[in-house]
Amino acid sequence: MQSVPGVGPKTSQVLISSLPELGTINRQEIAALVGVAPFCDDSGRRFGARRIKGGRANVRKALYMAAINAVKYNKTIKSFFDRLIAEGKKFKVALVAAMRKILTILNVMVRTKTCWQEAKTQMQKGEKNAT
Repeated sequence: MQSVPGVGPKTSQVLISSLPELGTINRQEIAALVGVAPFCDDSGRRFGARRIKGGRANVRKALYMAAINAVKYNKTIKSFFDRLIAEGKKFKVALVAAMRKILTILNVMVRTKTCWQEAKTQMQKGEKNAT
C-alpha cells in the first residue's frame, strides 16, 4: 500500500487494522463502509446536496491525510483533483472524491496483490515510442 505516493506507514497501519474488508468487496461497498460515498438528501420534491455520512471515522481521517499528500505528490490523484476544481467543485468535495479514488485504488491493489504503477497517458506513450 505504501507504494502509492501519499500513502504512508500510518495510513497503511490504520487501513490494515481497521478495514479487514479491503480487497474483498467492491468499490461502492468499501466507499460506503468507510463513509466517503455520497448519499442523497432528498425528501419529496426537495433535492438536497449529496453528503458523506457514517462509516469508520478513523479510516476516513487517515484517508484525508493521505489525500492531502497525494494531491501534492501523486500525479494521477493531482490531475483528478485539479480537473474537479477546474469544473467548479469545492475544495472539500474534490478532496473527498480524491479520498474515494485512493481507497478504490488500494482496494484493487490489495485484491490483485500488485504495487502502484503510475498511469501513462497517450502522449507519454507516444513520446517513448518516438525516441
